[in-house]
Amino acid sequence: MGISIPVDSKAQKYMNVKITSVAKQLPKYTRETKDIIPYLNVWLSGQEERFQRKVIKLFENAGVDRRYSIMDAEDVFTKTSFEEKNNIYSREVVALAEQSLVKALDKANLQPQDIDYIITVSCTGIMIPSMDAYLINNLKMKQDIVRLPVTEMGCAAGVSGIIYAKNFLKANPNKRAAVIAVESPTATFQLNDYSMVNIVSAAIFGDGASSVILSSYEDESGPQILDEAMYHFYDAESMMGFKLVNTGLQMILDKAVPETISAHFPKIIHPFLERNGITINDIDHLIFHPGGKKIVQTVEDLFGSLGKTIEDTKAVLQLYGNMSSATVLYVLERFMDKQLPKGDKGLMLSFGPGFSAQRILLEW
Repeated sequence: MGISIPVDSKAQKYMNVKITSVAKQLPKYTRETKDIIPYLNVWLSGQEERFQRKVIKLFENAGVDRRYSIMDAEDVFTKTSFEEKNNIYSREVVALAEQSLVKALDKANLQPQDIDYIITVSCTGIMIPSMDAYLINNLKMKQDIVRLPVTEMGCAAGVSGIIYAKNFLKANPNKRAAVIAVESPTATFQLNDYSMVNIVSAAIFGDGASSVILSSYEDESGPQILDEAMYHFYDAESMMGFKLVNTGLQMILDKAVPETISAHFPKIIHPFLERNGITINDIDHLIFHPGGKKIVQTVEDLFGSLGKTIEDTKAVLQLYGNMSSATVLYVLERFMDKQLPKGDKGLMLSFGPGFSAQRILLEW
């Protein structure tokens, strides 16, 4: 005779993790791309004229109309040490993180003491203790709050942080987590590096912060995380990342990234959806990280062939540039603000160093 095991009602809540709010925070300095060109002209003086024209055209055609920064353009193009730039980074990311987190808490009608897990992500500077320690002190958060700083996941870390938070909350009903992504690619600009990698990264990247509140409380509202997964590309460690040099963090960005994404795209998307009993036709909203114009075009072509659009992704790139880990959260906030119909499904997708793809399936 079999033994009947009663189902714990709490167990039903373990899988019900929701995103309750998202809030961005932009740095105080901002310029349109056209206003950065004069600084580029000075920086490029002495370089071959054809090369200068190529760089200017690259900035003008990058699909980024405006970017924000923790430092003014004059400071970006001034010769300073890694220590000086990193000191600015350390000071400013804490301020941006706090501002975005307070905004996200206000949206969810919560206090800092209501958060049980804090996950901070950033890859564009170095600081120990990490920014979460400062947030705990500044906002007088719980003294037993669980911390997880994530530093080496790059552009994928916004989604990675949500995945880690979801797994914390999945096993702990009636808890809340905050994921805070703050990046300053501006602080990594290499003044004496005229390589196309340094120039392309300067053309597409900007600074920004965003915070996400997640909950495993049954009575709190927001899109539910149905599933999440990571996909790792073999033998692609050198495609994207940073190299620590005497002048700071030097960008690594392989021009083959778009075609690599394209080649792996079917394996990234379709099995993930199939295991949830759906296809791409069942996805109503694409919440995709805008890595840059070429990557956006690649993914737009791939999704377009499936009858889907990524207009919000393109808009975020145009308005703010690629802010590394925080960028996909800007896209997510746009969807959160739309008050979408119940039952709508969304697919979050970002790529980062490793090389890897991170995916989250949402249902409103």
